[in-house]
Amino acid sequence: MQHWISNLTRQGVGTVLPNEPMSKYTTWKIGGPADAMVVPENPGQLSRLVRLLHEEQVAWMVVGKGSNMLVSDQGIRGCVIRLGSGLEQIEFDGNEARAGGGASFVRLSIMAGKQGLTGLEFAGGIPGTVGGAVYMNAGAHGSDVSRIFKSADIVLETGELVTYTAEDMKFDYRHSVLHEQRGIVAKAEFMLASGDRLEVAAAMAAYKDRRRKTQPLQQPCAGSVFRNPPGDHSARLIEAAGLKGLRVGGAEVSTLHANFIVNTGQATAEDVLTLMEEIKAAVKGKFGVTLVPEVFFVGER
Repeated sequence: MQHWISNLTRQGVGTVLPNEPMSKYTTWKIGGPADAMVVPENPGQLSRLVRLLHEEQVAWMVVGKGSNMLVSDQGIRGCVIRLGSGLEQIEFDGNEARAGGGASFVRLSIMAGKQGLTGLEFAGGIPGTVGGAVYMNAGAHGSDVSRIFKSADIVLETGELVTYTAEDMKFDYRHSVLHEQRGIVAKAEFMLASGDRLEVAAAMAAYKDRRRKTQPLQQPCAGSVFRNPPGDHSARLIEAAGLKGLRVGGAEVSTLHANFIVNTGQATAEDVLTLMEEIKAAVKGKFGVTLVPEVFFVGER
């Protein structure tokens, strides 16, 4: 066991899992082992963990629900942080929702609807954590996190715990300041509006039914693989290029939704990467459009 892993075990920063397979934590069900995964249960443990990793100069990254992540077959060197149940709490105060960074974004939207609060309906189909949603400025159905965001408690890469407002976050399309300044969302606050429970439930049910009919959610996948180019949709371009059903190893362009790549059973990260490159080349060649990945590749290649 590497020295830093032994040190973390002694420091009380949460559960330490050496040589943990990442395929257990990604919706693609793909990924080799991380040197260590650590699961902190509160902001104090998280802050202490990040500070120790900073002092030891150990590379680290965060995994939530693993829904927009492709992990290398060789795994991840360094530490993977996964927020524990103590950082998954959700509570409401009037029209304000507070949620731990590890909380399910879908669960938050469902609970908000039951409280008669509107503004989070778009989140019902985003299978990630609150922290990941803030990091990505996640959105769907014409709305996104920036429209309801109030503030967040964030652990910076030095271990310092700070509070950022919406202005501090510098939100843009699928982007926040955390893409430039490393940090982990420990808790986020959202400002919602009073709504009708039945209307909110009906909207969420309609979104869910639409996803069920148009997305291959019964197979391991990671949601949309490419960002939509300005004024167009990646799925339309990929389908128009005749790529539905294109396969590399165990990875396949979904026949239901062309901007989804599914794991048909034994797909490797290399299969997915190769298929993504073939898609990009075909769309570029046919339409002159360069598709930009919406999923992150992490680890060694």
